[in-house]
Amino acid sequence: MSSSKTIRRLEVVSPVPADIDIANSVDPLPIAAIAEDLNLGSKHYDLYGKYKAKVLLSALDELQGSEDGYYVVIGGITPTPLGEGKSTTTVGLCQALGAFLDKKVVTCLRQPSQGPTFGIKGGAAGGGYSQVIPMDEFNLHLTGDIHAITAANNLLAAAIDTRIFHEASQSDKALFNRLCPPNKEGKRTFANIMFRRLQKLGISKTNPDELTPDEVKRFARLDIDPDSITWRRVMDVNDRFLRKITVGQGPDEKGMTRETGFDISVASEIMAVLALTTSLADMRERLGRMVVGNSKAGEPITADDLGVGGALTVLMKDAINPTLMQTLEGTPVLVHAGPFANIAHGNSSIVADKIALKLVGKGGFVVTEAGFGADIGTEKFMNIKCRYSGLVPQCAIVVATIRALKMHGGGPEVVAGKPLDHAYTTENVALVEAGCVNLARHIANSKAYGVNVIVAINKFATDTETEMNAVRTAALAAGAFDAVVCTHHAHGGKGAVDLGIAVQRACESQSGTLKFLYPLDIGIKEKIEAIAKSYGASGVEYSEQSEKQIEMYSKQGFSNLPICMAKTQYSFSHIASQKGAPSGFVLPIRDVRASIGAGFIYPLVGTMSTMPGLPTRPCFFEIDVDIATGKVLGLS
Repeated sequence: MSSSKTIRRLEVVSPVPADIDIANSVDPLPIAAIAEDLNLGSKHYDLYGKYKAKVLLSALDELQGSEDGYYVVIGGITPTPLGEGKSTTTVGLCQALGAFLDKKVVTCLRQPSQGPTFGIKGGAAGGGYSQVIPMDEFNLHLTGDIHAITAANNLLAAAIDTRIFHEASQSDKALFNRLCPPNKEGKRTFANIMFRRLQKLGISKTNPDELTPDEVKRFARLDIDPDSITWRRVMDVNDRFLRKITVGQGPDEKGMTRETGFDISVASEIMAVLALTTSLADMRERLGRMVVGNSKAGEPITADDLGVGGALTVLMKDAINPTLMQTLEGTPVLVHAGPFANIAHGNSSIVADKIALKLVGKGGFVVTEAGFGADIGTEKFMNIKCRYSGLVPQCAIVVATIRALKMHGGGPEVVAGKPLDHAYTTENVALVEAGCVNLARHIANSKAYGVNVIVAINKFATDTETEMNAVRTAALAAGAFDAVVCTHHAHGGKGAVDLGIAVQRACESQSGTLKFLYPLDIGIKEKIEAIAKSYGASGVEYSEQSEKQIEMYSKQGFSNLPICMAKTQYSFSHIASQKGAPSGFVLPIRDVRASIGAGFIYPLVGTMSTMPGLPTRPCFFEIDVDIATGKVLGLS
């Protein structure tokens, strides 16, 4: 029994009710009580209503001298389109550690986009009796971070097109006069942010009137090549009709049209910056050095060149603080950032993890989830997130389901929205054993980082004892520290107690250092090839476009950045239908792009959609409000 004052006991029923019904059946505790149980003083958080609070970075400063807790990352095997329950396992494990094993624990999760909430996938607060509450607030506006990202992203987009527009119709002198207008006394001054551009150009003068005509031209004229612009507008709604648009069609824009498009807000580089930043000062620098395109001479143009880096930081200054929430069983959760897991690194924020590790202290646990399968999510957690944070995990969990293993063993196709084939609902040990090749590769890859690996078998009602024993045997043979059956969806924390005990043993017996998959000081291609090898590829094939981009980024001085592969999550290879553990394939790199502010290069393996569409029958058909109580209905 836990000594925590906030722990609640769930009264579980069978069959498991709908997620929203379970969430609505539990009255959340005031978030101030959750904060108090974490020894978080009221000066270190701002309340957002009764059940959410923003934890201020000052908490981290005050706790700087205290020891960190254990750090656990949850990845998964290559999933089916239905998902294998990583978020649910993350929450269930934390409920077990906090509510049943009397450990200090914090769950660190990504903030979900509203796009999937109203689209196909539904929410991302966990499920069954392992959820974050209030579930509707978690899945909708939360504390406005995604809205802040949307505003900042679109301010930068407006700045780009407006600058091109003004440069097209003005002489160098007129441009300069408007950028540095004289005050009432006739004296000109540079805005503070302008010194960043002057420094980049190697101009050390501080008085605008001392610039030569050539320096005036170089300073005032960014000369952006419209064809090179990579920055797009964003919104947090699935809207396929905005994927490709033409801007500038109004009569006042003087025919300056340009083809561009919208991405979903969580695909914005600003989201990746938020997730990888370590302080307000660091975020200011990262936002300022985001590259939006090139000049016609091939020089990278940044947000600071456009004079907007400071304004972006102002829009993001509250978003840098993680949001404190709670699980169904009263354990604390930090929700922060939700970058895409393909074109970005798919992990929640560094600052949330750092704060959480200090709050739980020595012997406590911080559990975070990495998006997609371990080949993508855990790999990026280790090679990108941990590289920037300096944090070292002790344990990596690989979530597996009998359903997904049967698919990898040659079972029929699993399609979202269609009933599962008979093979998935009746015992078939041979299919499970054949599919364990996928699990074995994920274990080997995760273990290579120098952490203990545990397999969490997320049990469904139709899974049999023999099938689960087959997974356990295969997992241990592949080098897993342990393999544990979990029923947290049906039973809450109680169903993940064995997993919690295994995690504790794995963390306590781990004292190694983190081994990265590649060093940063090798070339872009060598880094790509190291990751491709972990997928089972025998080589890499580069398109003409990707060769050109690699050459450009190397020339611009960006080759020392980590790599963030944008690849399908449904296979180790680039072909989603190749299940199991394919090997000997050549991985094709179609294009290579960069998020310089966030701090990574992202090669595209195939085509990536950054703006989802809505299906014929989206989730929004089910969503409504109970007008008598004001409670949200139908969220899944």
